[in-house]
Amino acid sequence: MRHDPMLAILADLLARVDGLAGQRGHWSDLWLREELDQIRHLSRAYHIDSVEGLACTLQSALSLQGMGPVVLSYLDLMRDAIAAERPGGDVVPLPVAARPAASAGPSIAL
Repeated sequence: MRHDPMLAILADLLARVDGLAGQRGHWSDLWLREELDQIRHLSRAYHIDSVEGLACTLQSALSLQGMGPVVLSYLDLMRDAIAAERPGGDVVPLPVAARPAASAGPSIAL
C-alpha cells in the first residue's frame, strides 16, 4: 500500500484545528494567531484553498471582533473543509444505533 502524503498533510491540519478547538477558553490572542498562520501557510503550500480562505477570514474576524464564539464556528467549518479534501470525504457513515430501524409490519399511509 502506497503512503499518500496529502493524507498526512490533511491529518496534520485536522490535528491543528482540533488542538485549537480543544484549548477553547484558554486562547491567547498571539498563540491563536500564530496557529492560524501555520494552518494558512500549510494550506497555501498544498493548495487547499478552502481551508486557507477560512483561516484568513478567521484572522480578519479576530482583528475586527476579537476572540469569541465565532472562533469555534470557523474551526468547525475548517474541519468540514479538511474532511471534504479527503478521498471519500463526502461520505459520512452513520453508526449502527443511529440508523432507522426497519418496520416489522406494513406501513400505514395517512
